[in-house]
Amino acid sequence: MDVGYSGTPLIDKLGIKSGMKLLLVQQPEPYYDWMGNDLSGQLCGKNDLADFIHVFIVSAKEMLPTLLAAKKRMHDKTIIWYSWYKKSAGMNTDVHEDVIRNTALQNGLVDVKVCAVTQQWSGLKLVVPLANRK
Repeated sequence: MDVGYSGTPLIDKLGIKSGMKLLLVQQPEPYYDWMGNDLSGQLCGKNDLADFIHVFIVSAKEMLPTLLAAKKRMHDKTIIWYSWYKKSAGMNTDVHEDVIRNTALQNGLVDVKVCAVTQQWSGLKLVVPLANRK
């Protein structure tokens, strides 16, 4: 499925590697189709720390609670992607890149990359700053 604009497979754009423990939050039903791979064997157990977290939000009020929950499942090198509806997708939403960035900064994370996840969803990659890693 052609989901992005660059021609790069989404799984590569997002940085999902074999063996990573994945935590998906509120992902749309076609998520696995977008990846082109069966990732079900990589999903975290209930109490596992994740190497990769992907959160989908449709309202700014979801940002802080989902981020605080995600931080409980992180280690220093966890990658977190936050995705929100693009304005061009025609969805009425109060989520935009700055909402995610500002909440992340206030909670000890920095953004390092933005990408088109699909034609409807954008994504912002968050990480623990290098200076704060153990």
